Amino acid sequence: MIHTRIQLGGLDIAVTFKAVKHVHLSVHPPEGNVTLVAPNGTRLEVVRAYAISKLGWIRRQQAQLLGQARETPRQFVTRESHYIWGRRYLLNVVQQDVPPFIKMDHRRITFSVRPGTDAAKRAAIYQGWQRSLLHQVIPPLIGHWESRIGVEVAGYFLQRMKTKWGSCNHDRAHIRLNTELVKKPRDLLEYVIVHEMIHLIEPTHNERFIALLDRFYPAWREARSELNELPLGTDGTG
Repeated sequence: MIHTRIQLGGLDIAVTFKAVKHVHLSVHPPEGNVTLVAPNGTRLEVVRAYAISKLGWIRRQQAQLLGQARETPRQFVTRESHYIWGRRYLLNVVQQDVPPFIKMDHRRITFSVRPGTDAAKRAAIYQGWQRSLLHQVIPPLIGHWESRIGVEVAGYFLQRMKTKWGSCNHDRAHIRLNTELVKKPRDLLEYVIVHEMIHLIEPTHNERFIALLDRFYPAWREARSELNELPLGTDGTG
């Protein structure tokens, strides 16, 4: 696998040469970073010409991402809006001298912290709670799809990622999921899990991968579109 970069009129594109049959061009949320995967042996001039032919499409994708709604930085104060599983909740911060805890009902999230707890510490506590929500729902989803797809996930990991909703280590049978998914509807988390699990069969986004995705999750295009249209997070919020 060979990595390089090309510059086109101020556009920086990360290029990877690997064992694929076709060129794959992607614009990644939230910042519109561009990657291009090309078959081993492809001349850099050919890659550059292909990227130039797609400049209009790249710019349109980036403009869509830049125009997408973004969350303002969270301060973790009372009456602040927070999203869990696609639903908006109002935060109610309670200061009391007991170990911190968070509970959620149908319309609000109650966040109990010790007096004097600053925003950074509140963020850390809240993010730990978000991760616990993900850990509750991810293993059953993986188990459900393991039997349907016919693969076995050796392990999964949660990580705050800026440009991907998930990733897969094909050799180790590990999948990695973006912690921001806790804010999205659960069916979109399920779509990302299925997407990454199919990579255990086919590591690249080739025709075989698309065919498998069509077979196991026919609504994947709608799910992908909805996922990329929802408000983007900001650093320190998930």
